[in-house]
Amino acid sequence: MSTGKQPGAQPKKSGWPALIWTIVLVVLCCGGTVVYPSWGTVFGDDRSATVSAPTAQERGDTVPILAQSAAGQGVCYGWVLKDYFDYGDPVSVGSNLGDGVAVQDNPACPRWVQVSARIYYPSKSSESDDNAYVDVTGSADVDSVDLLRMKSGLDRLGVTEKAFVDDPGWAITRAAVMLPLLAAEQGLVEPAATPAPDTASPSPLPAAGNDLWRDRWGYFVAVTTLVLIAALLITVGVVQRRRQRRRVAVPAQRAGAEPATTRTPERG
Repeated sequence: MSTGKQPGAQPKKSGWPALIWTIVLVVLCCGGTVVYPSWGTVFGDDRSATVSAPTAQERGDTVPILAQSAAGQGVCYGWVLKDYFDYGDPVSVGSNLGDGVAVQDNPACPRWVQVSARIYYPSKSSESDDNAYVDVTGSADVDSVDLLRMKSGLDRLGVTEKAFVDDPGWAITRAAVMLPLLAAEQGLVEPAATPAPDTASPSPLPAAGNDLWRDRWGYFVAVTTLVLIAALLITVGVVQRRRQRRRVAVPAQRAGAEPATTRTPERG
């Protein structure tokens, strides 16, 4: 008998390749779930601090100041605060248009300037330091050199990157209210107008009294009263003395008077 292979017979396929690929896929899937939580530590999700937003009072105080400056200078001013690791919504945004309203790409603000800050808080296991990346940006008609100078002006006025790291919410609103002043320094806008003095002549002041009399009138009254009383007593004393002298002089005259001479009738 012939032991050769029958024509048309197919060789059996081994199941090892499919089993190997199944094991690889299982390892990758399971390994991914184990490795993925550690990605947060690598990319900074396990951080030592969170970026604090401005308080309600800080935002409430900043918006009216920016609104007044924008109305007088014709430029919108705003702020944007971001977390370096968060690519979603900003931590805080606001402008002269209100809290939560941005000036960039806003139809109501054809000309605008804003301060933006990204706060970098690394993980506890990282050897890098906390940092803040601060920029001053503006619309297309604002020169980039002027924006850089405004950024330097923030450092000069004390709102440094360290201030952003220590208290991001306070620093971003503080920097926002300084934008109108820095824009005026660069000649981008006119300085805020000061109120014109009143041209009307002031009403005359009432005549000032004698300070000596006003401050010491009580003494004058007392002294005057004493003088009057003293004058009255002296007058009474003089009158009484004169009367007493008259009373003493009359009896003395009577006692020392010579007797009247009697006339004798003449003899005739």
